[in-house]
Formats: sequence, structure tokens, C-alpha cells
Amino acid sequence: MDGGFNRWKDGGKPWSAPRTLSAEQRNRYHRHLLLPEVGERGQQKLLDSKVLLLGAGGLGSPAALYLAAAGVGTLGIIDMDVVDASNLQRQVLHNVDRIGERKVDSAKKTITALNPDVTVATYDVRLGADNILDIIDGYDVIVDGTDNFPTRYLVNDASLLKRIPVVHGSIFRFEGQVTVFDPYHGPCYRCLVPEPPPPELAPSCAEAGVLGVLPGIVGSIQGLEAIKVLLGLGDPLVGRLLSYDALEESFRTFKVRRDPNCPACGPNAGEIVIAEYDELCMPHPRQPAA
Repeated sequence: MDGGFNRWKDGGKPWSAPRTLSAEQRNRYHRHLLLPEVGERGQQKLLDSKVLLLGAGGLGSPAALYLAAAGVGTLGIIDMDVVDASNLQRQVLHNVDRIGERKVDSAKKTITALNPDVTVATYDVRLGADNILDIIDGYDVIVDGTDNFPTRYLVNDASLLKRIPVVHGSIFRFEGQVTVFDPYHGPCYRCLVPEPPPPELAPSCAEAGVLGVLPGIVGSIQGLEAIKVLLGLGDPLVGRLLSYDALEESFRTFKVRRDPNCPACGPNAGEIVIAEYDELCMPHPRQPAA
């Protein structure tokens, strides 16, 4: 220890300066810093985190806004659609001036204007078996706002291979559901839905309609669950399905257990093969339309 830090540094030995938030960041995230469960260390962890949003639609919009406001450092957004006037009833990332614009570009503008601390990675591509492993690689959490079974199975299998938690959300008319799939620590999507229902029993929002504020509630819960997973806070919805009925204004929680015979995450499951599942149900756009 002779010579102290200066001698250590001058000798070429490894060292690092403690990370601190800037004055602007301390002001921006002040309410987080007041929470002992978050504090400066938690905020720095959020700034270092990477979350991938599957869709810049009804569910992805509120999730993206709140994750960006919270200071999640990198948000990836995958969507190959363009902004349409019919989206604006619920997809609050966009506005009338951006009708006809690529959704990922519109989302990036909104997020960047909200919080310049956030880096936005855009993927204006069709999510498929040929690219999903490369796209999700390196992300800490996936927020799933997809609205069709083929993509949900595809995301499930890829997330199991990469061991990335998925915050799943779905909406239909006046009802919504949220759960968290934590690979091999809780059930996966195939444990919850071993087989898709017949197409006529699972219409999309475009076919059945959805109350505009509903995805705002469900997507916000998804954003909250993502932050809980990132920071190890509370009790995330692993092994539990939260169901919301907007007409009754009621929440119910159902237990979901791992299926010992699950072909994807069960103890006797075979090798996971990333494949397309478009034959499982009525064709929908690959990108979320919620």
C-alpha cells in the first residue's frame, strides 16, 4: 500500500472510478432515488439495462413510454408496420402528423423526445425463425405485445434458448392478461397454452375490437413487471396470470404451474428447434396489431 492510490495507478494496475449520476439525472430520477428499493444503484442498473419491445402498438406504446421515462438505457422496438389513423385510438406513441410513417421511426422520435438518456434500437423487419435469435440476443427482458399464436410460440422457444424473461400481455375487447415467463424458473407459454384454439375462437383485435384505454392499462402493467424483473423487486408475475376485466373493474390472479410434460421446458423436453408456426392458426400480420 506504500504510495497509495497514485502509485497503484501509475504502476498500471487496474482501477475504476465510482459511477455517479449527473446532476440532471439526479433531478430527472429524483422520485426513484427516494425509494430505498431503487436508489442510485437501482437507477444505474436501469440505465444499463436493455429491454426489447415486440411491437409499437397498443401494448408496446405505454410500456415503451414508461420504460423510457424510468430510464431504461436501451429500448429495442421491432415492428414492420406503418402508422394508420385507426391506430391512434390506442397506440399513444404516435400522432396524426406521423400517419404513413414507419412505426419504429415514430416510436423512436417519441421516446427520444421524452428521455435523451435512452438509446432506441429499431427493427423494421418481420420477426421470424431466421432472425429472432439474433434480434433478442443481449436483451435482459422481452416485453411481448404480439397478437397472434405463431409469434407467441416462436418467442417462447427463442426466449427459452436464450434464457431471457418474457413479460407477456394480451388484450381482447374489454379484457386483458399479463404474466411473466421466466425460463426454467416458472412456466413457459407452452405450459399455459399447449395448443392454440381454433382460429374462429381467437379473433384479432382488428376483427373483434378493443376499448382504447385497455391496452394502456395492460401495457403499463407490463412495463412495471419488466422493471421488477430488472431490479429484482417484489414478486413478479412468474407462475401467476393476472386477468383484468374493464367492465367489472376487477383484477383476478390465477396460478400457472410448469407442465412436467411440456415439450419446450419440461424435464424430458427434446431439443428446442426454432421454426415457423404459421400453420397453427388463421394468418395475421407478423407484427403486433394490438
